[in-house]
Amino acid sequence: MNTTVYQSTTERVKVWLDQDESTLQIQFNNPERHNALSVDMWEAVPPLLAIAAKDERIRLVVFSGAGEKAFVSGADITQFEDLRAAKDAVARYEAMAEESLMSIYNFSKPTLASIRGYCIGGGVNVAMSCDIRIASADSVFSIPAARLGLGYRYSALKNLVDLVGPAVAKDLFFTARRIDAKEANAVGLITRVCEVGALEVLQAEYQHALAANAPITVGAGKAIIAQILRPSPDINHEFCHQLIRECFESEDYAEGRRAFMEKRKPVFRGK
Repeated sequence: MNTTVYQSTTERVKVWLDQDESTLQIQFNNPERHNALSVDMWEAVPPLLAIAAKDERIRLVVFSGAGEKAFVSGADITQFEDLRAAKDAVARYEAMAEESLMSIYNFSKPTLASIRGYCIGGGVNVAMSCDIRIASADSVFSIPAARLGLGYRYSALKNLVDLVGPAVAKDLFFTARRIDAKEANAVGLITRVCEVGALEVLQAEYQHALAANAPITVGAGKAIIAQILRPSPDINHEFCHQLIRECFESEDYAEGRRAFMEKRKPVFRGK
């Protein structure tokens, strides 16, 4: 597959394959507005992920923000009057944002939010939709819906409760207060925090790990964890068992055993 297939429909979303072609980088590129999410930025994400889902080279998708001041500072409020004032416009906007966020949340391969600076409102929603969230120590987090009078979607609040629990979710949502990366890490909103300037090194750690590890096993783990998060009656145990069988029946499992016996690093091909 030619890497030029990864072209965004808008200049405000940059996209590229890293040199080893195992990591797809999707960067929100609106630095003059602290990467506030406009309609075209929301709409760019699902088609990119649809291509990446079929690309056997891709082991990880990383989301980041252009510049050093923000990951995503929220929705672009300059579009609110046109897109969120009337009832029909609200419904369209919410459906579009939901489609974009759920395309991240339901993506079959691992996703990582690489956060530096402001991560506010819609930025928190993007980050929560990813599997892993890392941030530099100068990052700031907030969900300011209560200050704007916005209604908040069930899926976004569920993601928040799943990550931090109901008590912390109520604290952050009711007060709309800002927290730093240290507190965000302590309450479970982000996975790891690093010193300012070390974010690229930490991100590279994940890229190298996902490039080296068995993608069938990783994918099965992600799918089974998604089942675990469902209410008990809705869990598909047979589906989970099938995923496990596919791991043991894969060429990668045979390669892993051989590499262990031969005391070398395995080379997994996702087959």
